[in-house]
Amino acid sequence: MSAAASEPGRVTVRDFQTRKARGERIVVVTAYDALFGRLVDESGVDSVLVGDSLGNLLAGFETTLPVTLDQMIYHARSTRAGVKRALLTVDMPFLTYQVSPQRALMNCGRVMQESGADAVKLEGAGENILAAVRAVTGAGIPVMGHLGFTPQSVHALGGSRVQARDADGAKRIVAAAKDLEAAGAFSIVLELVPAEVAARVTEAVSVPTIGIGAGASCDGQVLVLHDLLGLNEGFSPKFLKRYASMATEVRDAVSRFGSEVRARSYPDDDHSF
Repeated sequence: MSAAASEPGRVTVRDFQTRKARGERIVVVTAYDALFGRLVDESGVDSVLVGDSLGNLLAGFETTLPVTLDQMIYHARSTRAGVKRALLTVDMPFLTYQVSPQRALMNCGRVMQESGADAVKLEGAGENILAAVRAVTGAGIPVMGHLGFTPQSVHALGGSRVQARDADGAKRIVAAAKDLEAAGAFSIVLELVPAEVAARVTEAVSVPTIGIGAGASCDGQVLVLHDLLGLNEGFSPKFLKRYASMATEVRDAVSRFGSEVRARSYPDDDHSF
């Protein structure tokens, strides 16, 4: 068991800050149900993220935009049943926090009440988002920010593309990160950002940065579970490292089951009452 896994008690937002201060990397992995939530939690990660990426992976949507608040609450509550130690953070879906600070507070509060989550995640740093972050954190709900490529803005950004490639873009994302910190965010995801820019952001703010396609200088890293397990074979961006090839194993296992059923070798005496 890793040192992280052996520490007593649940991970909190204060632990995120402590890890940054100590230079300890923060490990975040997505999960969407009780089974995978338990397995990821038992691996010793610091945080489990119930991402709206479930729309792509579980529902087959092309983007995260169709994901509803009810869907996020359902999956967050299911994942909570398996996660006992790691900080459980839940993505707020499209249009549940952008319209007004009041609606953001009500929807984030509903997620916390109905799922048992520890924190929520909001994308962007426009004035409306910053107002939402201030309202939500003001009510005692921890907020994780998200900058760089923000999937809910995929159409406005022209697709899944690296952001902040030029000097002006770099300045804007550093300023946005500072604004999110000032608004009360306890950490910030940096997605598809040049490594040098992500390093500048990480140095500019006192809250931890969590990278995904943002280089090695971030205070932590996040990957989607299905991607790192090799289950999502159609997704192969440059930043992704697969730590298993489970899609192949799943197909092989199901194929062998089918062959044994057809050959009448399963179930045999050992698997019958």
